Amino acid sequence: MKLTVVGCSGSFPSTESACSSYLLEADGFRLLIDMGNGALGELQRHCGLYDLDAVLLSHLHADHCIDLCGYFVVRYYPPDGGRRGPVPVYGPAGTERRLTFAHADLPYDGAMSEVFDFRTLTPGTLTIGPFTIRTELVSHPVEAYGFRIEHGGRSLTYSGDTGPCEALDSLAADTDLFLCEASFTHGKEDIPDLHLNGREAGEHARRAGAGRLVLTHIPPWTDPDISLRDAQKVYDGPVEVAKAGASYEI
Repeated sequence: MKLTVVGCSGSFPSTESACSSYLLEADGFRLLIDMGNGALGELQRHCGLYDLDAVLLSHLHADHCIDLCGYFVVRYYPPDGGRRGPVPVYGPAGTERRLTFAHADLPYDGAMSEVFDFRTLTPGTLTIGPFTIRTELVSHPVEAYGFRIEHGGRSLTYSGDTGPCEALDSLAADTDLFLCEASFTHGKEDIPDLHLNGREAGEHARRAGAGRLVLTHIPPWTDPDISLRDAQKVYDGPVEVAKAGASYEI
């Protein structure tokens, strides 16, 4: 599997990165995980606008899904006039309604479903292209999922947005790469069931026995160097901060 960080900023884009979006490729299949603010522009650095095979949304906060409104325009009004078939979009219940409301001015209420094949996530296991994906609810104010994605005997775990929770330890058990949010700063913010800090991300990685930890979803007001140091204090494996454009072979 090849993972490319399209965007990794939390809450809103920074000067260095769009919001959460990650391109995962294997066997010629392209799966985009989340499409937050600014991601659609950055995605074009890594693949063509019509080359995505599926989209997987962790939850429906704008910094994880809102650029699908722009992607609707791309697919509904192709410049060559040849509209492609609908791309599968896997997301929490109400994804179509959320995007329709956000876009606000559609040709008609069902227009989104002409270009997106909406499929509702539930906890469990599903197959998307060559990937086997385990989904679990994590600890966030809205319906939100963490993912464990496996292919060819290798695994990637993505936390989505979450506070500390047992589901995340289970998803990340012995994973090869753990892409984990670290929105907060240890000792500064302490809001239950919302986000992790760098230390908590490191603790999850240590308990899970993750092979590698990549900290992501760090907002512009959070110092990533502090989050990195806090994670390194509790996790002995390789750890780094995600950067837009970085790629990983898993």
